[in-house]
Amino acid sequence: MAPSAVPLETASALDHLPVKAANKANGQNATNYDLQLKDVETTSLVLRTFRCLIADLCEQFKGGHPGSAMGMAAIGIALWKYVMRYSPENPNFFNRDRFVLSNGHTCLWQYTFMHLVGYKIMTLDQLKSYHSTRTDSICPGHPEIEHEGIEVTTGPLGQGIANAVGLAMATKHLAASYNKPGFDVVSNTTWCMIGDACLQEGVALEAISLAGHWRLDSLVVIYDNNQITCDGSVDLANTEDVNAKMAASGWEVLEVADGNNDVEAIVAALVRARASTSGKPVFVNIKTTIGVGSRVAGDAKAHGAAFGAEEVANIKRAADFDPEKSFVVSDAVYDFFGEVKTRGREFEREWEELVTAYGEEHPDLASEFALRVKGEFTDDWASVIPPKENFPTAPTASRKSAGLVCNPLAARLKTFMVGTADLSPSVNMIWKGKTDFQHPDLRPSCGITGDYTGRYIHWGIREHAMAAISNGLAAFNKGTILPVTSSFFMFYLVSHVRQIPPTWAAVLTGSLSSQYAAPAVRMGALQRLRTIHIATHDSIGTGEDGPTHQPIELAALYRAMPNLLYIRPADSEETAGAFIGALSASDTPSIISLSRQNLTQYPEHSRRDGVARGAYVFIEQADADVTLIGVGSEMGFAVRARDVLREKHGLRARIVSFPCQRLFEGQPREYKAEVLGYRAGIPRVVIEAYAVNGWERYADAGYSMGSFGHSLPGAAAYKYFGYDGDLIAERVSKFVRVVKSEGIESLRGEFRDLNVTEH
Repeated sequence: MAPSAVPLETASALDHLPVKAANKANGQNATNYDLQLKDVETTSLVLRTFRCLIADLCEQFKGGHPGSAMGMAAIGIALWKYVMRYSPENPNFFNRDRFVLSNGHTCLWQYTFMHLVGYKIMTLDQLKSYHSTRTDSICPGHPEIEHEGIEVTTGPLGQGIANAVGLAMATKHLAASYNKPGFDVVSNTTWCMIGDACLQEGVALEAISLAGHWRLDSLVVIYDNNQITCDGSVDLANTEDVNAKMAASGWEVLEVADGNNDVEAIVAALVRARASTSGKPVFVNIKTTIGVGSRVAGDAKAHGAAFGAEEVANIKRAADFDPEKSFVVSDAVYDFFGEVKTRGREFEREWEELVTAYGEEHPDLASEFALRVKGEFTDDWASVIPPKENFPTAPTASRKSAGLVCNPLAARLKTFMVGTADLSPSVNMIWKGKTDFQHPDLRPSCGITGDYTGRYIHWGIREHAMAAISNGLAAFNKGTILPVTSSFFMFYLVSHVRQIPPTWAAVLTGSLSSQYAAPAVRMGALQRLRTIHIATHDSIGTGEDGPTHQPIELAALYRAMPNLLYIRPADSEETAGAFIGALSASDTPSIISLSRQNLTQYPEHSRRDGVARGAYVFIEQADADVTLIGVGSEMGFAVRARDVLREKHGLRARIVSFPCQRLFEGQPREYKAEVLGYRAGIPRVVIEAYAVNGWERYADAGYSMGSFGHSLPGAAAYKYFGYDGDLIAERVSKFVRVVKSEGIESLRGEFRDLNVTEH
């Protein structure tokens, strides 16, 4: 045990636990009641009922994860009955405690307690739908945000604890921004349940480090310490001192020795954690036994498989239950949780009265707070985005263009929380007068300070946690906070780049992803959370940093990912359109893909409203011989090739700008036909320095990349890979003449790669 760990092996002295006092110590008003913890007989009945019910629920369809859910039963009683502040009848009560099940495979544990405390939708019939073929089931194999009472979707291990850090950040930020003496209108605690595996995932460790650094004392992590993972015991792969590690990361550490049965000790630890005055997040290490009460208790066999009918019967016999009866929950068990609804209504009533009084005392602030609670912007964002005439006409990197758009938005709209993974000088996201989100007592040697009202976030070199924690910020209350992350585009993918061409199946399934941001970006898309990711250095034009920093395949992943807008603008005006598209997508995250190198500006051609439609006619041409599709940083090559085609090859080309495939797919069929010229009978060629995969549905040929990049200055890298207006025009000309000779039908079923140079 680490020196800083406080053991709480027994709480026998606590005949009554003064929750009112504990809540007030944490800045809460609370109902005037004490929690009775001495009904040992009923508590035992609840524990036995719960464990038998879990065994039944997994056995009916011969699958699931019964072991940890059974081992965590006493923790659930302590949390759901005694400690957590929530209202089952109003799961979206704004000032509720947030709960995250990071070890999401134990979802039956959460679903069953939601049923017992009275969430309307979580009926016993719904519980029985776990692992069934029912399409109306709200009991999926991992918790999903769409279902009432679930704060975030927790599938991949480690994501949940990172989300919980984001939820706790939101509490600290909103409390610092809106609370006034006597009016703690934001005062909730975030509770996060984790298992042994979460403490091995890199994203969790990144998030744990940040929570300790920021001293997020509204966060309590409860560790189900059963020392078992899928393969066997934890010490098969991990022998570190977890308590010492957490203490070194800036956490207060508490311990409970008997997490199987000692509800009283667990309640004492959790109340102590809520009321802690250490100014640190709290880690409660609770020792449990996986599959407690079964023949395989304490064994990896209890982790992820049903026990079998015979063993389920034995579990029931040992619990003094009838082995012939299933899914038995007595009235006494329901009555045990009966007070929770009443208590929840009181929490709601007290908060509403507090907010009413707050409005009388601080009317202006209360009006703004009301907008935040509703999830509405605090100002008209459309009026903040600069008009086209305010943008530069000289060549400008689109990362700088993004700063011209995002910085005034962040300055005016309190909803924005903007940050970077240690790349502030490169991503241009700092606005004049910004305050950093930071613990107010921190005094970094570089001199940059801040406080919890701050909305600029220094994430450090933690891209994965940046994206995952941002999901938690976005999930705190829909629309209350709009997180904006920023890094190099390459760091929205992987922790390494192999110097061999990957299979596209591997890219599109994400199997190349590990510790950087892509898994968390995917989780945000899955949860329909509005976040904006600013991805700079998005091409071989990045230059001398070489192929490790030059994304080739990454756009294919994000264009294929459901419910995500990947937007690649060509100049400042299109960058404004990219932000309009992102801000208009209330249920969808966006990646705005931006250049390091200067890009030609096209004020006479580019249109923000065209970007909002995904693609538009950039330069029209009567009687055209070919349509060139220009994308993002490579638009300049399309424009140059058009000029050369006319001057040297006698061919007429029209140009389409195509910044976002998904937005384009949402347009009417006639619009799409008009933009791409479906009825014109001429070929279409896409010009982009990425892998061409995905463009086959829009183009007949591509001038693209078939290899990784090369370490050269940006302009030289483009030249090396054949991105030259004259060369592009020459190859497009040959292609067009072949099509004219053989007929447009000759293209059907065959996509032509025009940039065939091997490197």
